[in-house]
Amino acid sequence: MYIATSQIFDEEMAARIQHHRDGRPAHWRTTERWQHLDELITAANDPQEAILLECITTMVTNLLFALGGDSDPDSWDYAAMEQSIEGEIRSLIAACQRCPAKIVLVTNEVGMGIVPENRLARHFRDIAGRVNQRLAAAADEVWLVVSGIGVKIK
Repeated sequence: MYIATSQIFDEEMAARIQHHRDGRPAHWRTTERWQHLDELITAANDPQEAILLECITTMVTNLLFALGGDSDPDSWDYAAMEQSIEGEIRSLIAACQRCPAKIVLVTNEVGMGIVPENRLARHFRDIAGRVNQRLAAAADEVWLVVSGIGVKIK
């Protein structure tokens, strides 16, 4: 099963998502969803199945903007938002640990650059980094892939 976490907000993103859809093998079972992913993983009980969830960073972005609604990101309560996101991550980790299928979670390392100049980007970077740390701590293996080359770090 392939779990895609992107959302379509404009024509460019629609074209990007369609390009990815067209590039997937026809036999892949694809689900496009970005929240309550634990429910999908809990339902997968075939030890012969593999699950590829792409991408955690996009999921975090979607959760932040869903929690923030139409309000100004400068007024968001990032601590409360992170608690809500942490709940999603705890549920995801628990579901992954119970699932007999092989699960691969894809995320982005967003903390290797400079400190962003705006509040939203700084909080996003920090929250995504802590989410990645929690997932890595719970994972059996962690790989860093740079320019198509994978390095096992756990």
